[in-house]
Amino acid sequence: MTVGNNTLFAGGEDGVISAWRGSSDANSPFKLVASLRGHAKSVVCLTAGCLDKRLFSGSMDHSIMVWDLDTFECKMTLNGHTDTVTSLISWGNFLLSSSLDCTIKVWAESEEKTFHVAYSHNVENGIVAHNWMTDAGDKSILFCACRDNSVRLYELPSFSERGRLFARQEVRSIEKGPGGLIFTGDGTGLLTVSKWSEKPKVEAA
Repeated sequence: MTVGNNTLFAGGEDGVISAWRGSSDANSPFKLVASLRGHAKSVVCLTAGCLDKRLFSGSMDHSIMVWDLDTFECKMTLNGHTDTVTSLISWGNFLLSSSLDCTIKVWAESEEKTFHVAYSHNVENGIVAHNWMTDAGDKSILFCACRDNSVRLYELPSFSERGRLFARQEVRSIEKGPGGLIFTGDGTGLLTVSKWSEKPKVEAA
């Protein structure tokens, strides 16, 4: 699920994205305002409220669809992955997608409002989820949960590896919190909270 333009979006196994808005009816606090149809298989991930009021959806049909948040119309379909699209995030003016096809793709938008793959990064294992945050030095770091029970850290935009976190089972969710906190949930039901170390102090000579 994700929220954008005062609307709650939820993707279903039938490939339909349901759009809900708040209602004044106490017995029915949310009202279904639209059903977005286009994906041939289950919707796995959504992100909204970024990149000029658009909703992005990733699916088991290997595609990413771009929707207008005002009209709920599909504006374009992005093809490039060869397996399930598992996670979508925005980073600056870019859209980052991850997939079970063992790639992270960086999508850039042209002046004609179309998207193309500006960079594709390969990993050894399929990617289940990803998110990003800034470290203690204010550098952008991408967290990628892979199917080998690890979370790999990459510095953006170079994609140089910064380290790894390990879990008992596959990490399926990554969320960032205030104060440099990062939350990871794995297949055992364990929620792990990590935090960046303080930036090293340089002593005067």
